Amino acid sequence: MVVLPYTVAFLLLSSLQTVKITSKFASLSILIELSSFQSMKTKNVVLFCRLKIDVGSSALIFAAFCADSQSFIGINYGQLEDNLPPPSPTAKLLQSTSIQKVRLYGSDPAIIKALANTGIGIVIGTANGDIPGLASDPNFAKSWINTNVLPFYPASNIILITVGNEVMTSNDQNLMNKLLPAMQNVQNALNDASLGGKIKVSTVHSMGVLKQSEPPSFGSFDPSYGDLMKGLLEFNSATGSPFAINPYPYFAYRSDTRPETLAFCVFQPNAGRMDGNTKIKYMNMFDAQVDAVYSALNSMGFKNVEIVVAETGWPFKGDDNDVGPSIENAKAYNGNLIAHLRSMVGTPVMPGKSVDTFLFALYDGDLKPGPGSERSFGLFKTDLTMVYDVGLSTSSQVRTKFTCISLVFRVFNRQVFYS
Repeated sequence: MVVLPYTVAFLLLSSLQTVKITSKFASLSILIELSSFQSMKTKNVVLFCRLKIDVGSSALIFAAFCADSQSFIGINYGQLEDNLPPPSPTAKLLQSTSIQKVRLYGSDPAIIKALANTGIGIVIGTANGDIPGLASDPNFAKSWINTNVLPFYPASNIILITVGNEVMTSNDQNLMNKLLPAMQNVQNALNDASLGGKIKVSTVHSMGVLKQSEPPSFGSFDPSYGDLMKGLLEFNSATGSPFAINPYPYFAYRSDTRPETLAFCVFQPNAGRMDGNTKIKYMNMFDAQVDAVYSALNSMGFKNVEIVVAETGWPFKGDDNDVGPSIENAKAYNGNLIAHLRSMVGTPVMPGKSVDTFLFALYDGDLKPGPGSERSFGLFKTDLTMVYDVGLSTSSQVRTKFTCISLVFRVFNRQVFYS
């Protein structure tokens, strides 16, 4: 028996287009065809393997599609830490992981420059305090683009500009009213720079914009936002930009600390939760929250607007009276979430694809106010070592780098059966 080392073959395919191996023994014919191509949409390498064994009039065909499926894993790179390493070592750290996107809360030029020529997608943001100026003065928006985008793009792969963070739940009516005009002026400034189709514009919401999230099929926006939310969604739809939101199963657990809720929130074995309307059983809180957002978008007539998870994570420590923060829980949530995303299984309502998800966070936020847990979401220490291992290092990806979908066809006398 000859065993083909598929892992080695697949790795070789990063440089080869097509490999064919044929062998014939009397009435037995074997064809192994390995090929690779690059997805025009995602720029990821997609590998294809086809094995055909002919025995007389019967045949067995095995096909597998394998994709380097890390493009949807991102991370938040905040700067509320008093001992952050310089941007250059951080860029090298990111390149040693399977992280393909980074979200900045601002537009630090040193960080943007350090990420140049890495291929890492960069999300930059305007401060909430900039929104009034961006809304009232198109020239300010143009100046912002001239300062924070044009000197770096395209070497630095800026893919999205977020105008403000969680503005709609800020209780600042003036800021809420000016959010859409600010986004429109930033979009117009990009258009004037011939970047309108290359860099998207959006804003980031908390789960608080939903009036209802359980069951997921009943997900709906708080009606008090009225035309403001509709205007934002119309902008997302017209420009092809994503609806960015911050789902945190951790906070759901904080409000219901039963063991079964913890298991549901961190992707561990549990009885699941039935959506009585759709009869879908949800096995984890992340899927339930994302599908609730989808239902809310659908209820407003915007089901085709892409959802991006701008933040999600779990703290590894907290104050003495905190329930939930621990290394064990944080590793379970983040590690299982990453595995869930890599599986490409999707959510019950959006199967077969993974939502772009930005983990929170690259480093801790020692300067953040609030309880201790707010300062303990980091996956890496400032000495560039891992707080705990969730399989992001490329050295741990040797056996799990490729997500495969396998198809087996049995062909008998020109009839095809799928199994």
